[in-house]
Amino acid sequence: METVKHVPVLFDAVMAMLQPRPGGRYLDCTVGSGGHAAGLLQRCAPEGRVLATDADPTAIARVRARFGDHPCLTLRQCWLDEVPALVEALGFAPLDGVLIDLGLSSDQLEDATRGFSFQREGPLDMRFDPTQGMPAWAWLDRVDRVVLARVLREYGEVPNATRVAEAIWRARPIRTTTQLRDAVSAVMRMRRRRIHPATQVFQALRIAINDELRRLREALPALMALLAPGGRIAVIAFHSLEDRIVKQVFRAATRSAAFDYGVAPMAQFRLITRKPITPSPQEIAANPRARSARLRVAERVPVLQEEAR
Repeated sequence: METVKHVPVLFDAVMAMLQPRPGGRYLDCTVGSGGHAAGLLQRCAPEGRVLATDADPTAIARVRARFGDHPCLTLRQCWLDEVPALVEALGFAPLDGVLIDLGLSSDQLEDATRGFSFQREGPLDMRFDPTQGMPAWAWLDRVDRVVLARVLREYGEVPNATRVAEAIWRARPIRTTTQLRDAVSAVMRMRRRRIHPATQVFQALRIAINDELRRLREALPALMALLAPGGRIAVIAFHSLEDRIVKQVFRAATRSAAFDYGVAPMAQFRLITRKPITPSPQEIAANPRARSARLRVAERVPVLQEEAR
């Protein structure tokens, strides 16, 4: 087994909330570098099982190298919205815990060939699975400026989205991360902003290229339907759009009459986190990328409680 010193975001909080136990079945839908999966494996041993998935084939290869042929771990490359069908096909349900970490891994951000970060010169790709779909540079070549402005506004909450979209559109062809960064910087100054003006633009394009919000909306209720009574689902979001979807689905799930997303009629849920859990100042100091993380957790009500209602 490869030695890795990666510390995932909100690790202690995730373990405390999911409460993994020996013999349980756990699903890590976005395995990334495998930090959370390592905690789940350690706590559910020796009879438990962990199914870990990721849309990024590089992440799957990295985690396979890290854990080798771990007897309790099953790895599959899979988009988030395809995971529920995979769980059923593998006969892995019912689940005792589900984790979705919606953040980019350090490996993805630091690999210049992936195009996720404007801090490194590289091709403007942004696809989680480089074998599928259209890279960001090709999408920019084809997109209408009105559509581009809408994507920047809705997915990145970019100020003056129309003006920024116009600048990007006129700067085409854009082939690299730094070309996009420079086009954005020309019309969006740092001023008192805490983050670089290109941050929200890169976020918006990445979400659009990978269809992230649709996948999240479809996956959440389907995954919740696979939980065993008493099982918990934990989601780490990194911006308001993701967090809003999680909050809405979780709240709907606490009202069984309104929750018609495919969960069995008797299934009900309770919120474990009324407000999201956020990183401590110490964690943010050690890992600044954790600053915007928000953890929400819901639990499927045990059978006896369902029958009592």
